[in-house]
Amino acid sequence: MAQWDRLRQLPAAYTQQLHELYDRDALPMDVRHYLSAWIEKQRAARDHDFAMVLFQVLLENLDIQHSRFVQEESLLLQHNIRRYKQNFQKYLDEPCALANTILWFLGKEKEILQSADLAEQVEATFHQLNTPCYLSKCLDRTDDLIDTLVKKELVEWQRRQQKACIGAPDNVCLDQLEKWFTCVAVCLFQVREFLGKLEELVGKVSYDNDPVKAQKPVLQRRADTLLKNLLKSSFVVETQPSMPQGKGPLVLRTNVQFSVKTRLLVKFPELNHSMKVNVSMDREAPQIKGYRRFNVLGTKIKALNMAESQSGGMVADFRHLVNVNNQIMVCVCISLSVTEELHIIYFDTVFELKGLSVELQASSLPVVIISNSSQQQSAWASVLWFNLLSLDTKDVLFFANSPAAPWLQFGEMLSWQFLSATKRGLNEAQLEMIAHRLFGKQQNFDTHKVPWSKFSKENTPDTFWVWFDGILVMVKTYLEDLWREGLIMGFVSKGKEKSLLKKKQRGTFLLRFSESVIGGITFSWVDTTITGEPDVKTVQPFTKVDLCQIPFHEIIRNFQILEAENIPENPLLYLYPNTPKDEAFGRYYSERSGSKGINVPTPFFMNTLEARSPMYSDMAQGEGLEPMNGLSGEAAGESWLSLLSIQLKTSSNKSLYLCHRALCSPLYYGLVV
Repeated sequence: MAQWDRLRQLPAAYTQQLHELYDRDALPMDVRHYLSAWIEKQRAARDHDFAMVLFQVLLENLDIQHSRFVQEESLLLQHNIRRYKQNFQKYLDEPCALANTILWFLGKEKEILQSADLAEQVEATFHQLNTPCYLSKCLDRTDDLIDTLVKKELVEWQRRQQKACIGAPDNVCLDQLEKWFTCVAVCLFQVREFLGKLEELVGKVSYDNDPVKAQKPVLQRRADTLLKNLLKSSFVVETQPSMPQGKGPLVLRTNVQFSVKTRLLVKFPELNHSMKVNVSMDREAPQIKGYRRFNVLGTKIKALNMAESQSGGMVADFRHLVNVNNQIMVCVCISLSVTEELHIIYFDTVFELKGLSVELQASSLPVVIISNSSQQQSAWASVLWFNLLSLDTKDVLFFANSPAAPWLQFGEMLSWQFLSATKRGLNEAQLEMIAHRLFGKQQNFDTHKVPWSKFSKENTPDTFWVWFDGILVMVKTYLEDLWREGLIMGFVSKGKEKSLLKKKQRGTFLLRFSESVIGGITFSWVDTTITGEPDVKTVQPFTKVDLCQIPFHEIIRNFQILEAENIPENPLLYLYPNTPKDEAFGRYYSERSGSKGINVPTPFFMNTLEARSPMYSDMAQGEGLEPMNGLSGEAAGESWLSLLSIQLKTSSNKSLYLCHRALCSPLYYGLVV
């Protein structure tokens, strides 16, 4: 049966999951339904040409559906299909992105089907355990089911949680696992009660060679073993340790409060508040040189309860813990930097119910502990690296011999950083530029790997992560709206930028991140020479020093240069590929010229473009011209924008004037001509 047909026959609970999956515009449910047979035959294509063919076929199929609805006089469906086709046009330049989006939806559909199949298996086992049959076979099936829950479903959830901690949009909700664990635990307790009743009957009525008397102890031990194994795996850390103002989870600072939440996946209301959870840290600290050991202070003991959980689960929410250093020094060869040290927080409790007592232990993912905020960036890099590559969540010596990251995993992780911070990840073209930066210009990067030393090393300012995180922080702080709307191309090399713009009309510009100035963004536009040839010009990158003074969209709106006869002109006319500037950025403008009959003077950047301007070849070698003092961006301690005089005209509304301080200079700071 086709996948879509199976999904349509699921019970209401899973149908709701399907509605939630398609409660977004990336792939409308109407399109998925009417083109289901064709969609399920497709696969994501890395080959641009093949993906373009699939894209065109998709549009043709939509046209066919539209014609069908025209014949059926279904006005609403005609309208929807036409609108969907228009929305898909945005993938014209990125057909691979659409192909991968469709593949993602198909994968999520399979997860829903797998959950439904597992739920059916649990229900079948429950019914078998409650019917009078030889118990041994039922325990065999229960063993298989527990094996699936513990070694597959729980392991997959733990891996999803690892990825979610570093920005992946994975579902880490435990409600379904709790239902399954609880159902199996209830069944096994019923088996124990049944065996107890059987023991009473054997004591009253028995005979020689009674098979019940002979087999009952074996069945009892097996049922107890299965139940204990299930319970030991049911105690987990639902929310990993994090500070309120941290960059992300799993980075903690000494003497600063952090929170963490544990959860028991078997829900017995009679245990509410009776199970006490105790917290400790570094119980199994490695004996290596310089390794710091920590103690946990604060409310270290809490009861599992249902009041602190939105779903009514059994949780213990620790919100005011702190860690203090109790350093140890052991002379062993291995030595790690502070941000490569990994520490584990342990949680212990005892499950006691109906004569069964089981000690339970859960542990956090490894955390990195810093002593000041300057170590935050390196610490988060360590968290990213560990949770991207390590499947052993207790390997605190991971960085003693850190593996390299395969490019496909690495690129996906980089996209997660933007997705989690700004709700927009990286596309194939942007990732390709990053791959070129790491490996050089090549055709295929699938087999390449990134070593840890190239990604990030503490106290090393020129690593990849320092550059990438500088961009991420800048975008999140100053450019989030522009990035989320797709107005910033961002990750594009100077060479690629030049080739793109030279094919466009005069005044076309694009926005890209600086490759040499950390946390910098610049724009380039295409002009024409006297002979009519295209000529690409670039400005010195803007950094946070600039962007905290003037929003970037206002810089773009009001940027002007002096052309012939000293007439100021804004050379930025069309955002690449061909969107008029005011159409792209107009919604963000703070004021509009001539509003309410008031003439608002236009701020402008002034520059003289003279014949003795620097050679164009400078652009291919650097990010643009260096300022007069030889420093650039944040390295100079001030922005080139701070070299402009700022005057504020006070009236019924305020206008900002930015003029070059040294108009006699033949060269504008930071402008390549």
